[in-house]
Amino acid sequence: MSLLRLASVALSAPHTPLRLLARGLAAMAEPLKSVDYEVFGTVQGTYTEGEAKKRGLVGWVKNTSKGTVTGQVQGPEEKVNSMKSWLSKVGSPSSRIDRADFSNEKTISKLEYSNFSIRY
Repeated sequence: MSLLRLASVALSAPHTPLRLLARGLAAMAEPLKSVDYEVFGTVQGTYTEGEAKKRGLVGWVKNTSKGTVTGQVQGPEEKVNSMKSWLSKVGSPSSRIDRADFSNEKTISKLEYSNFSIRY
């Protein structure tokens, strides 16, 4: 049910219990997704942080001693998929991405982080 349709139902049926309307809103919410990643090439985690925050995602990123960027990203499925594409194809302005590996991809019931941070 679209949000517009849900609103019209609420207005036309003022005695409908709010819990039923809330249930309709919850059903419209996109599933949450979590995925771990490691990006190989010439990459920088600081750009990853900015890109994740721009998309409204949470998680973390870390530059590793072997020159990769590793981390975890969580959020609505569509936004996580968009971030996966950015990690594997775009990256920072001066990056050269050889490959991106994704693992532990799963649907989650709630976010495990409150923001996106850089780990050291």
